[in-house]
Amino acid sequence: MYNIIMIAVMALVTMLTRFLPFLIFGEQRKTPEIILYLGKVLPCAIMGMLVVYCLKDVAVLSAPFGIPELLGIAVVAALHIWKRNSLLSIGIGTAFYMVLIQVVF
Repeated sequence: MYNIIMIAVMALVTMLTRFLPFLIFGEQRKTPEIILYLGKVLPCAIMGMLVVYCLKDVAVLSAPFGIPELLGIAVVAALHIWKRNSLLSIGIGTAFYMVLIQVVF
């Protein structure tokens, strides 16, 4: 019963976060400028925080000196510049990094 309640609460909270902006800023009201600004800058800020979080424990003074991480970042950046597809660039970059740390290094 506990698991069912937890799943129901998670589903309700997820639905609330998805529907709440439409309920607050329906067709009748204009979306405030601050919300539009946050919608533009937060995705980049979150991606930056994720990169910093992922690289915080990289040991650059011992082998492999952060080379797999740098190559992974380069692949993600190059693919994103080339294709402009976040899912593709992150997916292939992650797969490339995993091959590097499992097979090469």
